[in-house]
Amino acid sequence: MQQTTNSILMIRPVNFRMNEQTAVNNYYQEDLSIKNVEINKKAQLEFDNYVNKLKSFGIEVIVISDNLENDTPDSIFPNNWISFHANGTVAVYPMFAENRRLERREDVLEKLEENGFVIENVVDYTSAEEQNIFLEGTGSMILDRQNQKAYCALSPRADEELFIEFCEDFEYTPVIFTANQTVNGAREAIYHTNVMMCVAETFAVICLSCIDDKKELKHVLKSLKEDKKEVIDISEEQVTNFAGNMLQVQGANNERFLIMSQSAYDCLTKDQINRIQKHCKIISSSLSTIETCGGGSARCMMAEVFLPKQ
Repeated sequence: MQQTTNSILMIRPVNFRMNEQTAVNNYYQEDLSIKNVEINKKAQLEFDNYVNKLKSFGIEVIVISDNLENDTPDSIFPNNWISFHANGTVAVYPMFAENRRLERREDVLEKLEENGFVIENVVDYTSAEEQNIFLEGTGSMILDRQNQKAYCALSPRADEELFIEFCEDFEYTPVIFTANQTVNGAREAIYHTNVMMCVAETFAVICLSCIDDKKELKHVLKSLKEDKKEVIDISEEQVTNFAGNMLQVQGANNERFLIMSQSAYDCLTKDQINRIQKHCKIISSSLSTIETCGGGSARCMMAEVFLPKQ
């Protein structure tokens, strides 16, 4: 089982803005004082530059445009509603925000099939929404596909029972913990695991100080060290600059890259950068509008396609 792929699905925004429905527990979102039309234009420019940069390193990017039929300001983050697996299975997830449920589109699967990918089976968890139970894809879960482990920081958007059900269906060992951040002096759950943690082939970037429970922290570290991953610790302040929101992918000639935003790169220390670069090169791209209004970053924008090809 491979941990990295060189095929990425991305959704180009047409109506991007701050989503008031997700802002209730995504503390990284801020309202910009410019008009939504301007925000969307800036987001499109950041998106296009990012895609071009990825392609220039030999990464296959399948871009599908969002449409104006539905009000889907967060469609730029497809990894929350869908994931693709090497056995030809697609998983579709229950979403916390009602307007994010409109992001789920059949034609995304059709486009992938047109691109030569084989879909054998769809596992649909979305009926959990009726019970107000959510699990937002590879935002809520970090999949170590090589070692068949799944890491999940529980939150209003990551339900423990549903996560365990996913792990049983896809044969992953669950690694469960809680991750917090300080908001107005109080410790609040981090909305998505992939904001504070990234698991690559031979290393992991993680904010250890987000895991307040010592037993849980020990459990997470033990799991990473068992798999011989170098643990690169980041601070909570770096998490707010999206330094945890990274993804390792393959480019031309199977070369490995760690993808992150410019703000994530800029907040890393020299030592952290050197430690990452011992394992692979870094690609960074400016995503400041998307990060400010969307509260998500480079990793959230990429849905990895592991499906077999015809």
